[in-house]
Amino acid sequence: MSKIKKRASVKSAKKLPSPFSIYWGKNNYLFLIAGIVVAIIGYYFMSIGPWNSNESLHYSPIILFIAYVIVFPLAIVYRRKKNQNTEVNSQ
Repeated sequence: MSKIKKRASVKSAKKLPSPFSIYWGKNNYLFLIAGIVVAIIGYYFMSIGPWNSNESLHYSPIILFIAYVIVFPLAIVYRRKKNQNTEVNSQ
């Protein structure tokens, strides 16, 4: 018969958070929805009137710029600040 080997105690590894977890909160989704709404408004302004109207040539690109360059990246990058309770020593 074979001899029985004693097993060494197994140390549990420290559990790290998954890098694939969702880091978006409620505010991120609200910014994303706001960006979609602003983009839809921009495309609406582009579609009204003739091709050389003020809405199509001036307002629409500005609104779409705001949607794609400001609101969508804000939705991706925004992260709520963690509350750090700083204790003030009252002397």
